[in-house]
Amino acid sequence: MATTEAERLHGAELGWFSNFLYRWFHWFTKALVGVYFRAWVINPENLPDEGPVIISPVHRSNLDVPLLGITCKRRARYFAKDSLFRTRIGRWIVITLGGFPVKRDATDRAALQAAQAVLERGEVLAMFPEGERKEGTEVHELLRGVAYVAGKAQAPILPVGIGGSQRGMPKGVYFPRPRKITYIYGELIQPPALSGKRLPKAEINRVTEELHAAIQALFDEAQAAVGADHDRPVLASE
Repeated sequence: MATTEAERLHGAELGWFSNFLYRWFHWFTKALVGVYFRAWVINPENLPDEGPVIISPVHRSNLDVPLLGITCKRRARYFAKDSLFRTRIGRWIVITLGGFPVKRDATDRAALQAAQAVLERGEVLAMFPEGERKEGTEVHELLRGVAYVAGKAQAPILPVGIGGSQRGMPKGVYFPRPRKITYIYGELIQPPALSGKRLPKAEINRVTEELHAAIQALFDEAQAAVGADHDRPVLASE
């Protein structure tokens, strides 16, 4: 039975039409992205071919989300800020591409439940642990949400470093530039261990610290791979 829009907003499985549009979009844009951005993934084999996994990248550009979906060999579901769902067309596009809404200014239990439903079906979920787009060469303090969701679903976490996206589309720029962009997949991080049915805070903190260190190392490697001078401020006029 086909799912309703309300169900898809809460992480329900996407229907055949959504999958058809996604496959078409993925095929069409992947070729363009390869030429325009020279975007590719290093260590793609680190993403399992099946089973639940949380992809957890650094976040420096609005390009990070669409390019992650285009370069990923598996379809990823992801959180999208609730403002993108205010119009009918915006809501339809984001849902079709696998997004569901999250309120970023408060704990959104509905979004967390949607994320867990996605993982329980064995799908891929993308979560940016810095919470929102940041600047600079240092990975900011991570939110505990990634480790929490991973622990609840007992899904491994795939840390990802992204190099070059900030130069491809920095703040203040509304059309992406042709810059080399590299995604580097790290080694899987196992989820926090459950204590009975409880998820100890110490385990959440431990995995969050491990994830922070892994993303920073991959971010450094990705920046070196693209050869961009990330210490210099990025100007909209560049």
